[in-house]
Amino acid sequence: MAKSDEKQVVVARIGAAHGIRGEVRIKSFTENPADFAAYGPLAAADGRVFEVQSARPQKGMMIARLKGVSTREAAEALNGVELSVPREALGETTEDEFFLADLVGLSAKNSEGTALGKVAAVHDFGAGDILEISMSDGGSDMVAFTKETVPAIDLDAGTLTLILPEAVSERDENDDGAVGEP
Repeated sequence: MAKSDEKQVVVARIGAAHGIRGEVRIKSFTENPADFAAYGPLAAADGRVFEVQSARPQKGMMIARLKGVSTREAAEALNGVELSVPREALGETTEDEFFLADLVGLSAKNSEGTALGKVAAVHDFGAGDILEISMSDGGSDMVAFTKETVPAIDLDAGTLTLILPEAVSERDENDDGAVGEP
């Protein structure tokens, strides 16, 4: 994240260079892919700031021209850089709506209210969102972010209810006798 006291939210990641004039492919994490450019200057974790001069969609990605990036070599050097904005730039959410970045730092509790740990990070390795939980008893667990494993989120209280995968399997067995069946 950008060097700042403000909470930053990653809205895009720069990919490969596109062409020879410094354009880059960008994977946008916003609901509407073109919106990543609407938040103004975008910050990199190392403190660099990028301004989007133009962006257009192409095959599930955005092709963008960034101010100050005018050669293929300069564009190639940016591959993998994550771009973020201050959380406040994203606006308020409605009831029952949140940003994944809002989950980081929440206390994870089981259904009885016993503290299990804290959400350390939210990852997306391509097959769905994964919560990394720093467990109270040491170590960390990675759990799929699904309605089954996280049935309740209370941002105001700073908590989420976490049903660990072993408990989900036990619950499924007790419900209908068939493990993993709906």
